[in-house]
Amino acid sequence: MKKRKIILNLAMSLDGYIADTQGGFDWIKGDGNTDLNTANKWDYNKFLEGIDIVVMGKRCYDQGFLEDFKDKTVYVATSESLVDTENIRFINGDICSIILAECKKEGKDVFLFGGGILIDAFLKADIIDEYIIGIIPTILGEGRPLF
Repeated sequence: MKKRKIILNLAMSLDGYIADTQGGFDWIKGDGNTDLNTANKWDYNKFLEGIDIVVMGKRCYDQGFLEDFKDKTVYVATSESLVDTENIRFINGDICSIILAECKKEGKDVFLFGGGILIDAFLKADIIDEYIIGIIPTILGEGRPLF
């Protein structure tokens, strides 16, 4: 059985931030020139084919980042008590342990989607197997740093 990997895949500013001071991602859109877009350099759809679990925080979930994950199991870290749906599992507790247990089962890799608080937990637990970091050519100056 192939070991499932936990893969962190996100965008980061030149100065190391993954979100602005409000937790937003509008800065990722750039200036309208699409020559350097990730889609032109990297096959996102192929990446999605290699995963079957997505892990995200409640803020990311609330922002509607689910369109690409309809056929995946999505784990949402939250402090709220919410009811699971067909493919969404709300986790109020130690999500790192739950995902590590999932990694011991047969399946594809795990996409650590974000946000920052969730990523911090995985970094502190030292359980991220692979980092895919797209560097956006902008300087935010402040916000949520990745490291």
